[in-house]
Amino acid sequence: MRVYVPLTLPGLAEAYKTGELGAGPFVAYAVTPGLREWYLSDDIEELEYAALSRATLASLRLLAADPDAPRRRVVVAVDVADRAASADPDRGLDPAALGEVRVAGAVPLAKAASVHVDAADAETDVTAAADALPAADGGDDDAQFVVDGAEDHELLWFATQEIPNLVSRGD
Repeated sequence: MRVYVPLTLPGLAEAYKTGELGAGPFVAYAVTPGLREWYLSDDIEELEYAALSRATLASLRLLAADPDAPRRRVVVAVDVADRAASADPDRGLDPAALGEVRVAGAVPLAKAASVHVDAADAETDVTAAADALPAADGGDDDAQFVVDGAEDHELLWFATQEIPNLVSRGD
């Protein structure tokens, strides 16, 4: 199963240093039954993109919680055994948990398929979105518009061999 792990650049640097994603059970995103039902598609590429998008939003939440992290969303795509990731059946259609899975334990970074990171030109919009997130969560439509503005920036695709450059330069 392909899962999408939301991180920040410091989180990616830590994973690179330790060689592992996560230390125990951790949250990632994948094509779950709930995501399939919500997205109403059988196209696996569209569903994978939806799971990646959910992880991108989760990365934004991590940035909102860490004001010192560079303002770039980071998602690592990694393949895990099907039994290593599970969705909570009670939250399957909860809009806040769409595509959410819990990965049982640490995953070797070597199993990563790719890394997705914002370009430098997204930093202004991502910063504004991270700052607006609490108000958007509270129902503020103007703040939600700012958060949605970050989604206009597609994450760039990087091969796993590029991780050392990403964590050393921040881009």
